[in-house]
Amino acid sequence: MAFLEVKDLTKKFGGKTALNGVSFTAERGKIIGLLGPNGSGKTTLLKSIAGLLTVDSGSITLNGEKIGLETKKKVSFLPERTYVDAQNTVESLFSLFKDFYDDFDEERAYRTLSELGIAPSARLKTLSKGMKEKVQLIAVTSRDAELFLFDEPIGGVDPVSREYVLGALKSRFGGDSTLIISTHLIRDIEDILDEYIFINDGEIFYTGKTSDGYGAAGSLDGLFREKFRW
Repeated sequence: MAFLEVKDLTKKFGGKTALNGVSFTAERGKIIGLLGPNGSGKTTLLKSIAGLLTVDSGSITLNGEKIGLETKKKVSFLPERTYVDAQNTVESLFSLFKDFYDDFDEERAYRTLSELGIAPSARLKTLSKGMKEKVQLIAVTSRDAELFLFDEPIGGVDPVSREYVLGALKSRFGGDSTLIISTHLIRDIEDILDEYIFINDGEIFYTGKTSDGYGAAGSLDGLFREKFRW
């Protein structure tokens, strides 16, 4: 039985089909890239797996359990858009996570915060965009969840912050937890991936393992461009 199984998933918004018969499986301990252009269905798919959207048809199971209230406790989701009140302090954000999630490791969160030199009393509105992204990343990755879902975590940050995010992800994952990370920035992310899923127009059209190489394309970014030309 696969750790995560998505089967024949379909989701429509009005007359637009956001997901069309999407199916794939994921095993424990993998970092998987969900790769496609903006509007390809990445966010809808991640929100569906997180249990934040109700799909029209198909199924999603985590450890054989249908996505629902219980599985939400095992999934940590980082949305693309900032979701915290800018008036909050960093410590109030961590307090919120501690109250909301039993698996939140407060000691780990504050230790990482200290390494970055960010004061717990700092209000989020006073931090740069890159720093805000780092604080949210710390909060989400300080949970001991089984499945992490990150939606475009490097899309709007500067190169230095991007390097930090990627380094943090590479060091944090690889044990029992699985990470699915969506992005259109293939070149930046390919070195940390174990597997990849290409999605476009709500359909998965190519998957693979990075350990198998990319043939004549030479890189994952090259393979992505090659497949999209087809």
